[in-house]
Amino acid sequence: MPLRMYSLSVPVFTRGFSALGGLLDKGEAFAAKSGTPLDELFGARLAPDMLPLSGQVQRASDTSKNAIARLTTLEVPRFPDDEQSFADLRQRIDKTVAFFETVTPEHLEGSEKREVTLNFPNLKVTFSGDDYLLKFVLPNFYFHLTTAYDILRHKGVPLGKADFIGGLD
Repeated sequence: MPLRMYSLSVPVFTRGFSALGGLLDKGEAFAAKSGTPLDELFGARLAPDMLPLSGQVQRASDTSKNAIARLTTLEVPRFPDDEQSFADLRQRIDKTVAFFETVTPEHLEGSEKREVTLNFPNLKVTFSGDDYLLKFVLPNFYFHLTTAYDILRHKGVPLGKADFIGGLD
């Protein structure tokens, strides 16, 4: 049986957000134990020209839900990037996952053939739906999850590969 677009997207995103929530939990526990201000973790960056931890969570949310919008006819929720705390980041994750819980395999049926065009300031790219998901969305989603992990790890949060991979259920 071939893989379906639903199986390659919604459960993958949901699992990624579960792991991301766990990373935030460990970040908060580390901050409490070490006396590190949560704002220091919230706004931490790997490099001056990169988004902070909060931005990584926001981009993971936007990348995943906007992919579903482009691959279906569903109206996706829009969230302002105004999170100010770890609790706000958790709420964003929860709202994103709640949206995914409304998406069914039928919504994505045939989306592998759907044309998706992205317009960047100096570039216009057109993908088939399956190429868009596999070659653009998933790498982008995992980039932001990985960067969130790396920021917390860099700040001293005791994380390992199992924290990134998350539950294997």
